[in-house]
Amino acid sequence: MNTAEKIIIYQVFTRLFGNRNPRCMSNGSLAENGCGKMNDFTPQALKEIRKLGATHIWYTGVLAHATQTDYTKYGIEKNHPAVVKGKAGSPYAIRDYYDVDPDLAVNVRKRMGEFEALVERTHAAGLKMIIDFVPNHVARQYHSTAKPEGVRDLGEDDDTSMDFSPNNNFYYLPGQKLAGDVNLYDEQAGSYEEMPAKATGNNRFDAYPTPNDWYETVKLNYGVDFFHNTGCHFSPAPDTWHKMKDILLFWAGKGIDGFRCDMAEMVPCEFWGWAIPQVKAQYPELIFIAEVYNPNEYRNYLYNGHFDYLYDKVGLYDTLRAVIGGYASATAITSCWQSVNDIQDHMLNFLENHDEQRIASDFFAGNATKALPALIVSACMNTNPMMIYFGQELGEPGMESEGFSGRDGRTTIFDYWSIDSIRRWNNHGRYNEHLLNAKEKGLRHFYRHVLNLCNSEAAIARGCFFDLMYANLNGWQMNEHKQYAFLRKYDREVILVVANFSDLDSRISVNIPQHAFDYLQMPAFTRCTAQELLTGREEVISFNPNTPTAIDVPAYGGKLLKIKF
Repeated sequence: MNTAEKIIIYQVFTRLFGNRNPRCMSNGSLAENGCGKMNDFTPQALKEIRKLGATHIWYTGVLAHATQTDYTKYGIEKNHPAVVKGKAGSPYAIRDYYDVDPDLAVNVRKRMGEFEALVERTHAAGLKMIIDFVPNHVARQYHSTAKPEGVRDLGEDDDTSMDFSPNNNFYYLPGQKLAGDVNLYDEQAGSYEEMPAKATGNNRFDAYPTPNDWYETVKLNYGVDFFHNTGCHFSPAPDTWHKMKDILLFWAGKGIDGFRCDMAEMVPCEFWGWAIPQVKAQYPELIFIAEVYNPNEYRNYLYNGHFDYLYDKVGLYDTLRAVIGGYASATAITSCWQSVNDIQDHMLNFLENHDEQRIASDFFAGNATKALPALIVSACMNTNPMMIYFGQELGEPGMESEGFSGRDGRTTIFDYWSIDSIRRWNNHGRYNEHLLNAKEKGLRHFYRHVLNLCNSEAAIARGCFFDLMYANLNGWQMNEHKQYAFLRKYDREVILVVANFSDLDSRISVNIPQHAFDYLQMPAFTRCTAQELLTGREEVISFNPNTPTAIDVPAYGGKLLKIKF
């Protein structure tokens, strides 16, 4: 990895990105609503994503997953609608680990070739490529038709008379039929039959999942006996470990640059500690990102699981969301970095992803502008990676009722749909701003400016961080509940960063303590000229421990004042 580069990930839901249909109907089929393709990521589209400041692109939903669309004429078995969420299906209910989702191909029979071409185009645009790896669960009707010769399918050799065996790939409920509070009947397909029932993906070890469970998935068995509490059976390495390692190696061999590992903490850390070093032995530049929500497990999955990066969801994301919403103080941001100070470089920051509600939705801030100070903090506070979700830079509200997902402030991952803001930015393949309104253009320019600063400014890309909040808690020089201030320093440059979460333009004074000058080895100035990086203008300020630095900061904005010495 290029450690001098700050990673900026652009997450995109692949099937929605290129769909240009402006008249999608709720719960519409592929034929009715259309679907974006891998080929929609043209050199021009990728060039614009790169210009936004992205260094990596995460193509979400590439692996073949269960769907209600009929692809039987291509040799793909049809899925029962009762165990598929939405017409398009969840991208986390994998039906074939060795296949590309046919929805994404212009020529279904050549879908793997189209994927390989996408890898090449992505790299040609100067971007690195991340895809999902979904290790904890698969679709109920998992069956690989694309697996390499000699590969045994998941469950193919299982002893279904045993609820648990370290040699099985699944957990079973012998003698029990899948039932529960889920409608397993479809008028055309009839009843879905599963006998014996398999354990459900969200660790439901009975035959009675509910609609709130991940009922469309089955749990994979990594050698942990959940039935009899006999512990972990990891020696010899269970069969599932070998199968999943081979899947990782298969996709690594396609030339991708990283895996975002779904619900990694639901898979034993011992598996990751066994598999990742073996994969990196052949592909040392690959990065592994873990979706882990338990802070008590962070260091385990980093040090013993060998992950490169972890989601910073329950810390920084949750805190910034609360500050944006006005029900937490900006002072709470300090405790976020303090709790992970020893592993800060490994935390992935974000304000949106496919699981979270859109900032501009009625369920979050109702206005994308309110999150701009949080963007400054999240992107500029340290050297660790930053991620944005496609449409975030345009203020996409996610307030449509697409079908299965309902109107929940999230962009659907279950339905065939078209994203209004992305569609207009697409502008029939031109990828320009001609069809965007003034607010959307302003947001995109702001995102582009901040995200590019992350790598154009050495102090942000690889500099030291110093939190100034402890010296600014008096409440009269700055409102510590609405403003957050810190320094970034590299070589003979320092950037004073102030984020303003208030809806008012504010005149504030920031105390910079003597300890900051000593720790960062900076000279003090009674008066000096600083360049404001968001506007390019110069400002004359004081920069010393004896005189507070007076700054005018705009509402829902901030300033990055760069001083050279």
